[in-house]
Amino acid sequence: MSFVATLRKATAADHDAVDAGFGVFRLRDATDYGLFLVAHAQALQVVETALAGDSTLPAWRPRAALLAADLAALGLALPAPGPATANLDDPDGRWGALYVIEGSRLGGRVLAKTVPSALPTAYLAAVHEQGEWRTLLAAIDARGAASDDRARGAIIRGARQTFALFAAAALAAHADRHR
Repeated sequence: MSFVATLRKATAADHDAVDAGFGVFRLRDATDYGLFLVAHAQALQVVETALAGDSTLPAWRPRAALLAADLAALGLALPAPGPATANLDDPDGRWGALYVIEGSRLGGRVLAKTVPSALPTAYLAAVHEQGEWRTLLAAIDARGAASDDRARGAIIRGARQTFALFAAAALAAHADRHR
């Protein structure tokens, strides 16, 4: 089994929890869509800040600026980043975090199609360039193959904690929705 398959299996429940947490937002509704983007911004800023400048990671393209632009177009301020997760201090954990935020581009492409054309979608529509996702998965597989059990565990924990960061942001935004 490839390390990416191991990582995907180890984080499947975490991924499902994030999908369920964000699945309550009606993206066709401007208010709900704004809350959805605010929650993403709280989590994404934490992750992108942790990944910035890490030369051990494969090339990646930040999306926080796209998210800030979408929020501004909706008349919303960029929120403060959410609480950081400890494992993002670990270089191996950051590989897991990168897996999560780059994987979210796949779902973003699908979600962008459900957002009315009058609403901004720069963040959700920022898909991978040709071959980018496959290249990242190959790099993660190589990293996992070259790593010991501690490092592979840190990659998985980094991914799980990143999913948890997004799930917590979704839960908080959902609570704000009902205030």
